Amino acid sequence: MADSVRLRVELFPADLEAFVDFYTRVLRFQVVEDRRNGDVPYVAVRRGECRIGAVAAWEAVDRRGRALPTGTEIVLEVENLVEEETAVRSAGWSIDEPITNRPWGLQDFRLFDPDGYYIRITAVRH
Repeated sequence: MADSVRLRVELFPADLEAFVDFYTRVLRFQVVEDRRNGDVPYVAVRRGECRIGAVAAWEAVDRRGRALPTGTEIVLEVENLVEEETAVRSAGWSIDEPITNRPWGLQDFRLFDPDGYYIRITAVRH
């Protein structure tokens, strides 16, 4: 019997409102838990099996430390890469790298969220 494992990511943005705007308007997630007015402000968004939570950063955010090569790359796998890139552009968000064929056999495009987290949106390998 195989173990069932799911990944949840917790981010620490400087501005929870900017986090919610980006992940809902640009990447089309939905808010599934909202405690922005709580003692420890928190919000979680979900799309498909992907859930990302956010706690308001309690110290100043250094965006440079969140990007590659020292930070984290958040990879989202999608069925229709062109549709995703079109949705991001339609939302008025800038793309760091357009859809590119990678040497390892995948296609992806890349962007930064409002807090400098590096996001790679890639086509699902079938």
